[in-house]
Amino acid sequence: MKIRIKGNSVRFRLTKTEVETFSKTGSIAEITHFQSKALTYALVSKSGITELEADFVDNSITIYFPKSEQKGWAASNQVGFSNSVDWNDSSTLSLLVEKDFTCLDNTVEDQSDNYPNPKLSQ
Repeated sequence: MKIRIKGNSVRFRLTKTEVETFSKTGSIAEITHFQSKALTYALVSKSGITELEADFVDNSITIYFPKSEQKGWAASNQVGFSNSVDWNDSSTLSLLVEKDFTCLDNTVEDQSDNYPNPKLSQ
């Protein structure tokens, strides 16, 4: 699972295997170790929500995913889910969770478990 953070925007991109695992188990997480602490980021299914939610607690970013969408996502054509969370102040947090497609340009990154890029067939 990859994470991209820019300003008030957080995006998770999942490979085929990660989407399948998440669809079966309802959670997936990664840990990045630094010298003094580790950063965890996780995708967790949650009952009672209809859109993505998020929180940051104890050095862990968690995006909560609607449980009603969890099991069917791997088999569906739906690329991803997004939501903008308004904190009732001047900030809004944009969330995006999506399937990871192969890049169109040359990259040294292993993309063997990524979804085929739909733009390749055009």
